[in-house]
Amino acid sequence: MWKEFKDFAVKGNVLDMAVGIIIGAAFGTIVQSLVKDVIMPPIGMLLGNVDFANLFIVLKDGAVAGPYASVEAAQSVGAVTINYGIFFNALISFFIVAFAVFMIVKSFSKMKRVDKAPPPSEPTVKNCPYCLSEIPLKATKCAHCTSALTA
Repeated sequence: MWKEFKDFAVKGNVLDMAVGIIIGAAFGTIVQSLVKDVIMPPIGMLLGNVDFANLFIVLKDGAVAGPYASVEAAQSVGAVTINYGIFFNALISFFIVAFAVFMIVKSFSKMKRVDKAPPPSEPTVKNCPYCLSEIPLKATKCAHCTSALTA
């Protein structure tokens, strides 16, 4: 069993997958920061200085009654909240990551198509069985030796 695991673990695909997961996680944090720190502040400013991370609905007050200034303040006193602003940020992050992955897959697919040789075309010539000269495929008589050709 150890040998099977070792064979599995040292295969190139497992290493490639591990590198992909690590890079993907790092890419996810970059996109999360892009959404939280770059994209959402201007959108919030345009909508009247709204911080999307602090958009929430209080379902049940905590030990200290609201209103609460932030999600963290509400949760620190035990309030039950629906954090739709954080969800909105996560949704935008998802669409950015999905679009980036789409573009990567699309470019790899395009590279694969370019690398493939075009399929061979149908032959347009054949060899005369008598003189072995090249003649058109539909020819009924050889232009070189004038032999009558059968289908």
